[in-house]
Amino acid sequence: MPAGQRGRALEVAFIAKDLKVNDQIRVRQVRLIDAEGTQVGIVDTRDAMQRARDADLDLVLVGERAQPPVARLMDYGKYRYELQQEAKEARKRSRQSELKAIKFRVKIGDHDYRTKVNHVRRFLSAGHKVKVTIMFRGRERTHPELGKELLQRVAQDVSDLAAVDQPPQIAGMDMNMTVRPIAGEAPAGKDDDAGAGKGGKGGKDAKGPRSGGDEAGPQDDATPEAAPTG
Repeated sequence: MPAGQRGRALEVAFIAKDLKVNDQIRVRQVRLIDAEGTQVGIVDTRDAMQRARDADLDLVLVGERAQPPVARLMDYGKYRYELQQEAKEARKRSRQSELKAIKFRVKIGDHDYRTKVNHVRRFLSAGHKVKVTIMFRGRERTHPELGKELLQRVAQDVSDLAAVDQPPQIAGMDMNMTVRPIAGEAPAGKDDDAGAGKGGKGGKDAKGPRSGGDEAGPQDDATPEAAPTG
């Protein structure tokens, strides 16, 4: 066997895990498709193997359950490499997209509210889902409608970037809502305008009502949360 064909045989033997290739094909006849996708017809497997060698390609069994089985001429090493690259890119995109979490109090002040919404917008612009949580304290639990109204307000304020993925739901002492990015990008500078306008540092609204000393700072509540593994 020529050196080039030996190298191909070793490469294919290493990556051929799902499909039968070349000498792994044991049936007597196959329905052959050539490298351009043209139906050649039913041929002896030996003849199909010779066609593959003449074209410096592989004979790949792509339809093992058909009668007779369907085989195709292709560069199987290149085919598997492209599949592996696609899978690698898919994993990379999956890692880049996380579930972030932002927490609000029912009695949050206007300045803190705008700051936290700005965090939500930034996460959405980066392609992440965001779980928005309303934390109830004491008798606030008897008024879940207040939490729902606040979550609906958040959803409205980010509606240009997101759609509601999970509507408001009570979970123990909290109420949660999840929003996901929609197609398109955030208008340039909108995040900055939301945080640096009236409610920015030193702005007039910075003196507005706060939620008391128990309210966590905006940065403390903007924490990533691992997505469920299912």
